[in-house]
Amino acid sequence: MSEGTAAVEFAALLRQLKDRSGLSYGVLGKRLHMSTSTLHRYCNGDAVPTDYAPVERLARLCKASPDELVELHRRWVLADGARGKKGAAEAAASSDAPALVPDAPGPLEPDGAVRQDGRRRLRRRTAAIAGTGLAAVLGVVVLAMGLPSGGDQGDEGRGSPVGAATTKGVSGGPTRTEASASPSPSPSTRSRERNSPSPSLSPTPSRNSARGAETADEPPLTVNTRPYTWEGPCSQHYLIDRPATDVGPPPVEQDAPAWVGAHKAVSAGEQLVKLTVQGTGEETVVVDSLRVRVVGKDTPPDWNDYVMGVGCGGGVPTRPFSVALDAARPTVVAGDGQRDFPFKVSESDPEVFEVTADASAYDVRWYLELAWSSGDRKGTLVVDDDGRPFRTSGNNGRPAYEFPLGGQKWSKSVGG
Repeated sequence: MSEGTAAVEFAALLRQLKDRSGLSYGVLGKRLHMSTSTLHRYCNGDAVPTDYAPVERLARLCKASPDELVELHRRWVLADGARGKKGAAEAAASSDAPALVPDAPGPLEPDGAVRQDGRRRLRRRTAAIAGTGLAAVLGVVVLAMGLPSGGDQGDEGRGSPVGAATTKGVSGGPTRTEASASPSPSPSTRSRERNSPSPSLSPTPSRNSARGAETADEPPLTVNTRPYTWEGPCSQHYLIDRPATDVGPPPVEQDAPAWVGAHKAVSAGEQLVKLTVQGTGEETVVVDSLRVRVVGKDTPPDWNDYVMGVGCGGGVPTRPFSVALDAARPTVVAGDGQRDFPFKVSESDPEVFEVTADASAYDVRWYLELAWSSGDRKGTLVVDDDGRPFRTSGNNGRPAYEFPLGGQKWSKSVGG
């Protein structure tokens, strides 16, 4: 699907929700802390948000139904993916132009840097890489000219490391969206929500590895993982090993990953993990099953329990899939009225899975395995929290704190 078509379809649904709400751009902008001009661009199809969080907040403010939220997310995934492909193509084309090869390239930004303008920075990175590639190629030519014509290079000359170094320098190694069955860590799931990096906990498999694939090719699908999705603020609790005076105010959902990382918080009671599974090509991929693997079970830590919202009301949560982590053999179970696996996905038809994992008696470290097949190929993708197991702990009997609306500090919950 082209960028234009995907963006138009995404904007059409966003505009429909906005018009139905009866709210003006000004009112929506104030409630979302967003400029009216930005909202106009999103609803007119002139721009696609780089992150889904503000789109979801806008949709919820416009009273979107659960089905509409799923469809809106599907259209955003397609529009965002089409934009990424166009940006990569433009960057590749621009790297051929001599004007883009800098005389003295500046330092590249780290891979984890927050990108305000992904497309522009991609071009700068491509320009620097093009300069590196040109220098490497010239080095190979000079080396080749220095070798005796028709001479035998011997064992050390065969498979010259110059070529290998050149390839590595130009490619920069595997990107975060690559995946293979090779032993080297090569992610097959993409996550927009990340905490600070830390090593995987044994015996967790290598980060987002594609295990069990019959070929060494990339799996024909990707998984975008959001491990800190909330059913609602009042349903989300975190255990933190700090007194209330050292804990910052509760975040909004889109800021939860950074807040969790800063406080070393652990999801308490339950954790909602949202997976967007999408094919990488036109071929249909069957998502055969989704299994849970438990890394370890311990006694819940004796930490304080902090709830993210106060006075939300008693809404009934929807749980398309659930996992009882306290069970002896936890399994992913489809909720009432929710069809079970298998599912089919492709580039133009992604699927969104919401998995709610709950724990009360244990502190559980766990991850998911997504089995797929396509024609005569099949494999398993490991889905985790950016290289670490998900962690969900019981919070029964732990000191409970809440942050009252309009308040300035945490206070003990009634009966907590």
